[in-house]
Amino acid sequence: MKVRNLPFDPGVSGWTQIMPAGLEYPELKQSQTADVAIVGAGFAGLSAARRLNQLDPKSRVIVLEARRIAEGSSGRNSGFMIDVPHNLGSKDYLGTLDDDLQQISMNREAIEFANQVADEFPMPEDTFSIPGKINGAASENGHKFNLKFAKHLDHLGERFEWLDAKTMKETTGSDFYLSGLKMPGTAIIQPAAYITGLARGIYTSGVEIFENTPVIEIAREGNRWKLKTPAASIDAERVVLAVNGHVESFGYFTRRLIHIYLYASMTRRLTQDEVQILGGESRWGLTPSDPFGSTVRRISGAGDNRIVIRNGISWAPNRTVSAKRMNRLTQAHDRSFDARFPQLGEVTMDYRWGGLLCLSRNSVPAFGELEENLFSACCQNGLGVAKGTLSGKLAAELICGSSSPSLEYFRQQAQPRKLPPEPFASIGGNLSLRWGEFKAGKEK
Repeated sequence: MKVRNLPFDPGVSGWTQIMPAGLEYPELKQSQTADVAIVGAGFAGLSAARRLNQLDPKSRVIVLEARRIAEGSSGRNSGFMIDVPHNLGSKDYLGTLDDDLQQISMNREAIEFANQVADEFPMPEDTFSIPGKINGAASENGHKFNLKFAKHLDHLGERFEWLDAKTMKETTGSDFYLSGLKMPGTAIIQPAAYITGLARGIYTSGVEIFENTPVIEIAREGNRWKLKTPAASIDAERVVLAVNGHVESFGYFTRRLIHIYLYASMTRRLTQDEVQILGGESRWGLTPSDPFGSTVRRISGAGDNRIVIRNGISWAPNRTVSAKRMNRLTQAHDRSFDARFPQLGEVTMDYRWGGLLCLSRNSVPAFGELEENLFSACCQNGLGVAKGTLSGKLAAELICGSSSPSLEYFRQQAQPRKLPPEPFASIGGNLSLRWGEFKAGKEK
């Protein structure tokens, strides 16, 4: 089957631009054989490769990445590896009690896996740490969401710290927020640096990586799989598709996945005077109390102080977005930034970008054995850092015949539910997104 299109990512991610240059991996120029070929070098693909290398170190594992490492969606997210309930398909993140407890357990499994990665392939604190994150409320409705979320966390038996407006200002340097819920278990990462560090680590452990090597065709040949690339091919016994929503381009889960772009902007480096004017803590991460609000991070490391704003959303069934639309949405970040940090009126944005998310209507992954020895670790439902890490790990365990409660949970999930026919899906999807953004109000 020929792959219908290639991934599209608008803009240049600031995460890749502010880190030191990583290893450059070759393009695939000569045909190879592999025990396992992994398509996609994001959180899912690289986690699958690491776990395979742990479970079966003699197996020849090859990872194929269509772009440079970390240039795709893995290097374009906000860098939150969230442990507590965070259901993007709901109006307030909340799920059922039993399901949320299951999700917490699995998210923490992913965080522990990533924590071991950061220890094994040493990463500095500004690349991976577990300081927790804040759910920030900027409006009365957002404050009510936080109160409701706090009650839900109590029912779950989860720890949290309630932050009043004064404490929020002491933390963020902004008097924009009425309240905050700080949850201590979330890992916060520099996503591009983490991905390049993980790639470097597994490469030195024997995993082969080829970048700028898109798979353009995949076919069954006897009891093996053949993956064609522009210059060569891979003959593999088993294949893992770790490409999130791009799995539709391979002919799987057609019209069962929702594709949306989210957008982010990163400031230029703050001067020392601006750092003093801003105040607050030097490193923190905040998600909005309303799912359609603004995610904000302050980052620091090696003398580099910046702020990241993320909001704006596009329905994108074809997994593309026009430059005009992206520019309009990212320019809204300036208004969000000014509202939160009016004291930094001279600070401009250095980088603006968009990144794809993949969701399903029933919030389940696109996971499992699609055909004999062809596996999927896709559809992370907007939480690619944690769920991508976990799905890649579990795909490797499935291949190797391991078992665990998380793997059994994934295997028992229903298929992603079909979308309505077009144009109804796009009309309904766009209306739902616009209404959500309108209701978010000041949280944006």
